[in-house]
Amino acid sequence: MRIGYTLMTEQAGPRDLVRHAALAEQAGFDFEVMSDHYSPWLDEQGHAPYAWSVLGAVTQATRRVELMTYVTCPTMRYHPAVVAQKAATVQLLSDNRFTLGLGAGENLNEHVVSRGWPPVNVRHELLREAVEIISMLFDGGYVNYSGDHFRVDSAKLWDLPDQRVPIAVAVSGSQSVRTFAPIADAMVSTEPNPELGKEWDVFQSRGSRKIGQLPICWDPDRDRAVARAHDQFRWFAGGWKVNAELPGPAGFAGATQFVRPEDVAGQIPCGPDVEPIVEAVAEFREAGFTDLALVQIGGDHQQEFLDFAKGELLPALR
Repeated sequence: MRIGYTLMTEQAGPRDLVRHAALAEQAGFDFEVMSDHYSPWLDEQGHAPYAWSVLGAVTQATRRVELMTYVTCPTMRYHPAVVAQKAATVQLLSDNRFTLGLGAGENLNEHVVSRGWPPVNVRHELLREAVEIISMLFDGGYVNYSGDHFRVDSAKLWDLPDQRVPIAVAVSGSQSVRTFAPIADAMVSTEPNPELGKEWDVFQSRGSRKIGQLPICWDPDRDRAVARAHDQFRWFAGGWKVNAELPGPAGFAGATQFVRPEDVAGQIPCGPDVEPIVEAVAEFREAGFTDLALVQIGGDHQQEFLDFAKGELLPALR
């Protein structure tokens, strides 16, 4: 399993994210993923810079690590033709180190353009058309498209990389797996559910990557780690079916007001020890994931975590 690092835009500003990217590469992580948010989940996180500008800078601050959006919604804030252009540009800037991670989005980020928030089946229809448009543009030449949700008029990517940008799509159940496995290069999921990967392989026989994500809260003091995880990551307790629907940080604050610190600590490895993290990572490995990106909770607690990862965590995981 390849171990990655998450550049979480909800908890750090753009200059810090670029600095963290370089430090994570030096620490020995295999790849780096970046969230793409318009708002943080909770006010306590306090950040939401534009991911694509930061990615451009990260391509120049790193040399080895693969990069990835985890994940971009190409249906509401962004038109898929524009996402294709952004992805091709990042691939060129990074010398073919980029994977375009896509998902159906969250109301938290997409409501800002005032287009409403459709039900999940419609969001999947939108995402499927978006993937089709992006793939056609990656093929080169002029693209015209007329779908149920999107139209494209004579679009062309004038700067295409010599290596096609791989497309990874976030899935959460059979409906999304059956829809996207045939048209994507890799699977994204934040839960170590072995059935997702097995079903993915049925509908996509190319032996593709399965890329997961695991939040942790490392700190020399476990009580401090639990408090920080509760303060900044208690939104995680709602699960994605809830998290995709709430419209803003105030909604997440209200929905999680009764989540206790011990509830968060039961879901997220907290404290100074390597073993709980290794055990949590093992769940993803046993579920068939090929790649796993770690999230260190706390934007101003990255340096000490990266030192720990280089000296103890990554050697233990490998």
